[in-house]
Amino acid sequence: MTSVTIGVLAVQGDVREHLAALRSAGADTRAVRRPAELEQVDGLVVPGGESTTIDRLCRVFGLHEPIRARIAGGMPVYGSCAGMIQLADEILDGHREQQTFGGIDMTVRRNAFGRQVDSFEADLHLSGLRDPQRPVRAVFIRAPWVERVGDGVEVLAATDGHPVAVRQGGLLATSFHPEVTGDHRVHEIFVQMVHAQRR
Repeated sequence: MTSVTIGVLAVQGDVREHLAALRSAGADTRAVRRPAELEQVDGLVVPGGESTTIDRLCRVFGLHEPIRARIAGGMPVYGSCAGMIQLADEILDGHREQQTFGGIDMTVRRNAFGRQVDSFEADLHLSGLRDPQRPVRAVFIRAPWVERVGDGVEVLAATDGHPVAVRQGGLLATSFHPEVTGDHRVHEIFVQMVHAQRR
């Protein structure tokens, strides 16, 4: 199988962990901080971190519109935690000037599970995984949840009645952090999505 190059948006958040997980899942990787670097990747990961900071820095570095354009052009993107917020068409409890890349027809509530002290872990069964009977250990840190999904959005996992992993076309989002657990099956799904887009 021809290799694919997947970038990790490297303005803030769990960049190193995602790069390692993607390499383990069989992708070539690179950090993306500039529009020229974005042009060199087949897919992109938007990591966890602080969504308002990621939004602000992407606009400062001239990345916001190029990322939106690549999404509109069909580039696969995976967002975890803050990255899920960035892929939502609508956010609740966002800052007044906060913008998202959009792409997934969903409404996401920021910090829905509570503050940093309310962080927790849970075992989830997630559709589409290799070895699907083995649950994913999901780490939620100031995590969002999904309050509404459109007709074209597939819910892959939910907890407390709220979707926490979704997919729409070439876009994948989780409210938890699979990059910190050593279980790279979520990243494997995304690498497969990028390969599928290349065919």
